[in-house]
Amino acid sequence: MVLDSCGCGGDPGAADYDDAGADTLAHTAAAVGGIALPHLQALGLGNIVAGMAGVPPAARPLAACGRLQEVSCGKDTTTGHWELAGLVTTTPFAVYPDGFSAALIEAFAAQTGRGVLGNRAASGTVILEELGAEHMQRGEWIVYTSADSVFQIAAHEEVVPLQELYAACKVARRLCDPLRVARIIARPFVGQPGSFSRTYNRHDYGMPPPAPTVLDRLAAAGVPVVGVGKISDIFSGQGLSESILSAGNLDGLEQTAARFADLEAGLVFVNLIDFDMLYGHRRDAEGFAAALREFDAFLPRILELVGPEDLLLLTADHGNDPTHRGTDHTREQVPLLALRGPAGAAGRDLGLRQGFYDVAATVAEALGLDPLDHGASFLQEMS
Repeated sequence: MVLDSCGCGGDPGAADYDDAGADTLAHTAAAVGGIALPHLQALGLGNIVAGMAGVPPAARPLAACGRLQEVSCGKDTTTGHWELAGLVTTTPFAVYPDGFSAALIEAFAAQTGRGVLGNRAASGTVILEELGAEHMQRGEWIVYTSADSVFQIAAHEEVVPLQELYAACKVARRLCDPLRVARIIARPFVGQPGSFSRTYNRHDYGMPPPAPTVLDRLAAAGVPVVGVGKISDIFSGQGLSESILSAGNLDGLEQTAARFADLEAGLVFVNLIDFDMLYGHRRDAEGFAAALREFDAFLPRILELVGPEDLLLLTADHGNDPTHRGTDHTREQVPLLALRGPAGAAGRDLGLRQGFYDVAATVAEALGLDPLDHGASFLQEMS
């Protein structure tokens, strides 16, 4: 389960990304005067995130506890999830802080039949306020990017049908493949000027992983792999036997609980997007804290499903400190809480793991695969 953007600071290379001092979980808790997360605290979150106000260390954590240090270049969704699945990104995806070339925009407009507004780096909510009314009048795409490698296309659902927006994203995907743009993102929205809101009809079109992931290895071995949330988008559907879309964290948790309860064996790979999409990028510490409380309140339902042969891993893919400058992801280490069976591996210290791919190595061992090219399994450390 990937709690999208729930980083825990400490990355020694953070300054290279202009993220020195970022610490999503600790700073979120401090910004709201402390936060009570009793179930995450019992698992050991306070043992990982030093000084997280309201979440002190547990004397005897129910889970094995550690931190993951990313080795890939970048701090985005794609590199984080790919590394969790066993891939290392050594060449950063291309970014376009000054917007995309005139040639690319002209080709996109010609092939989609609509003009383009924007074409600059911007906050998604801010650019809707600036250009949403003009988009509704003229029917032109709102195209924007960020510090991440993304080509984002916003369109009002009453102006542009969703299927047309998705088709335009596929055009952009083809045009951007040679440019190493990690993701094309459909950003549908609704409402009227002054009260626009983005919807959960968002869809990401990612570059396919350049090499097999643990998902591909599991699929080749006949092991079911279920993606919940935007997992299918991140991996271009590769290695998944089933994909379940979700409308935010709570729906994703409900879908996860239902599928986990039904699945005899296999992997359920979950992304919970609200921390990042709704609160991190919008620098909304109160909303981020509320989403953490919501997750914590649901967590007992997940824990009740963990049987003697089950393995539950809670982690993140990057940070998005709502108290940091700007509106982009932050380069951070991420927490690791690992529970093997309902009794857990109480109090085991998994330390600082060099590489998110230790998660993939552990999943591979737990599901009977040969060792992967990268990563060291911590499964036996939980025994």
